[in-house]
Amino acid sequence: MKGDSDMHSAVSRRSVVRGLGAASIMAMIATAAGAKPGQGFFERHRLPIGLQLYTLGDAVKTDLDGTMARVAAIGYREIELPNFAGHSPQELRKAADRAGLSITSVHLPFVTVALPNMVTMTSEPARIADALGILGARTAVAPLVLLPPDFRPTSGESFSVSIDRSIKAGGVDIWKRAAALLNERASALKPLGIGVGYHNHNLEFAPVGGTTGWEILQRETDPALVTFEVDIGWVAAAGIEPVGFLERIKGRARHLHVKDVAAGTKPNYAFEMSPTETGAGVLPWSRILPAAYAAGVRHFYVEQEPPFTIPREEAAHRSFIYLAGLRA
Repeated sequence: MKGDSDMHSAVSRRSVVRGLGAASIMAMIATAAGAKPGQGFFERHRLPIGLQLYTLGDAVKTDLDGTMARVAAIGYREIELPNFAGHSPQELRKAADRAGLSITSVHLPFVTVALPNMVTMTSEPARIADALGILGARTAVAPLVLLPPDFRPTSGESFSVSIDRSIKAGGVDIWKRAAALLNERASALKPLGIGVGYHNHNLEFAPVGGTTGWEILQRETDPALVTFEVDIGWVAAAGIEPVGFLERIKGRARHLHVKDVAAGTKPNYAFEMSPTETGAGVLPWSRILPAAYAAGVRHFYVEQEPPFTIPREEAAHRSFIYLAGLRA
């Protein structure tokens, strides 16, 4: 990609850029790449670069304040929570505020029975709205389709393989039930000021009953109620060209997971990819980001899947540096 070598040389200057504000970092990296300050994609659209904290593993659980501070020092200004990591909404909000971070979205899983000590997509609407209100987030995102009540990994079976098996066994109905539940939850939460979205992996694109799970979700969810958080890395892992995909869902996407894949990724529908830092893989970000913006995306969250070849925070830092200097 044009400008990639300059971006990677900028990464080596971590000791200089750490601790600077996001605007200063963007201006410096843009200048190093031969661009005038303000010409980067995020600068031009006045958008922060976000981070999905799933990227950092258990760091938020074990070191809440330290993790938030280091995320902010990299230059990120908004975050998405993968869960509450054992903390209360109040604790998470206070830590984010101390670091100068905004929590703008939260993943809430579908479960068949609401759990007393866990906020889920099936919790009472008022409880969801109260928790997200404390956090300052306005969107609840379902990170996966509703699994069957009897879902259990079999002996020696990985979690991802068991999910793939269960969803295949569920056929078309599992996607129809998910669409209906998304509509119901969104209808209940909209009056409370909370939007509802759905996050894809690659399993949504597997053929099922002459269609796909994704086509069912897109067709049977109400566009006025349910939006999509597009994980573009998983779209690519399914063998789908990402720019054309974004063009086809214009008006339905509000959030994007900025996730790159390495050249070794083979098209599949079963939770398999070769992950890498944003800008170090094969995806054409100078085309993807404008296409996402044109499709309606206004929140961009860096996210990387394991396994990592470098420390997780360093991976998040490299992705930020690349994006901060990207002209698109």
